[in-house]
Amino acid sequence: MSIEIKVPQLPESVTDATLVAWHKAVGEGVARDENLVDLETDKVVLEVPAPAAGKLAKIVAEDGSTVVAGDVLAILEEGEAAAAPAKKDVETNAAPAPKASRGSAKTSPAVRRLLEEHDLDATMVTGTGKDGRITKADVMAFLKSESTGEVTPGDPTPDAGAETAADGAAREEKRVPMTRLRARIAERLVEAQQTAAMLTSFNEVDLTEVIALRKRYRDDFEKTHGVRLGFMSFFARASVEALKKFPVVNASVEGNDIVYHNYFDLGIAVSSDRGLMVPVVRDVDQMSFADFEAALGELAKKAQDGTIGMDDLTGGTFTITNGGIFGSMMSTPILNQPQSAILGMHAIQQRPTVVDGEIAARPMMYLALTYDHRIIDGREAVQFLVSIKEQLEDPSRLLLQL
Repeated sequence: MSIEIKVPQLPESVTDATLVAWHKAVGEGVARDENLVDLETDKVVLEVPAPAAGKLAKIVAEDGSTVVAGDVLAILEEGEAAAAPAKKDVETNAAPAPKASRGSAKTSPAVRRLLEEHDLDATMVTGTGKDGRITKADVMAFLKSESTGEVTPGDPTPDAGAETAADGAAREEKRVPMTRLRARIAERLVEAQQTAAMLTSFNEVDLTEVIALRKRYRDDFEKTHGVRLGFMSFFARASVEALKKFPVVNASVEGNDIVYHNYFDLGIAVSSDRGLMVPVVRDVDQMSFADFEAALGELAKKAQDGTIGMDDLTGGTFTITNGGIFGSMMSTPILNQPQSAILGMHAIQQRPTVVDGEIAARPMMYLALTYDHRIIDGREAVQFLVSIKEQLEDPSRLLLQL
């Protein structure tokens, strides 16, 4: 019996998707619920599982195709999962076979796309991630070693007569289309620049007390709750308390209306192989530090694995981004519309600071608040930052909600 494999219902507000990569070749056996193909939308990657065991009889939509809900992707012949195609079949289906072999259970959609772009097979790259998972860094390291001729341990010694790049060799360029996610990020950033009246205010915070508190209770916290005590939970809690004092910072603009939200759904910027994502942790004001860390950890893992859903990425009221993990000292983050403000964290550095009339080295961080000046005045923005600074420099305020 032949079964049509169709594009599933797409998330709300998503009109189409791009077919990223097939995981099976024509003639290859398929198990029930096995992932056949990845579809990339503006924000998430959807997996299309096999509805039954059988054999992939025909591929209708090739890699790179734009598809909509209900489009036929392939034809599956139902039956027991067939063995791998014979050598003759492999030769017949030479075109799809290499693409299928590049798709591996140990690669994310972004890594598979990178392998495709450079015509690599997953078996050529050694994975250094968890359980041997191939990361984007592994692929880039492999490409670097190939281009420079460096030999890593275990690599065969190159032939003495192998060709090497000569001085003055022709320069090359490679044109690669933006991923759907990158194109969507670009669109939203330009939209934010053209819509909001963005302004950024700065302050700095002494993290001596937060670092001491975290160091004192870090091991007990992890042993009790099963999650690490990170800096982000302190900043999230401080942000919530500041948002309660200045509700307009937690508001959004819809036409000529200001929409005030009486809940606190924080978007936390997360870097993934596919690009920057902002999963939303909801009702942060009702969470303990442990609840927040667990929720954020789960969302970050889903972002890295490419399994995050549209619902996880929409509806935030305020965003926090941490460029400090990459070494950024100071930046002016761009609004995540329709939100009216975004808090930027930066690198912690020991700097000379005057404390009680004496110069002392303290762990300092610059904070940046970019806000929509159409509805937030400079006074409110500055006082919002001061509130966060006061809470972090005296963490007992977080417990007392001062």
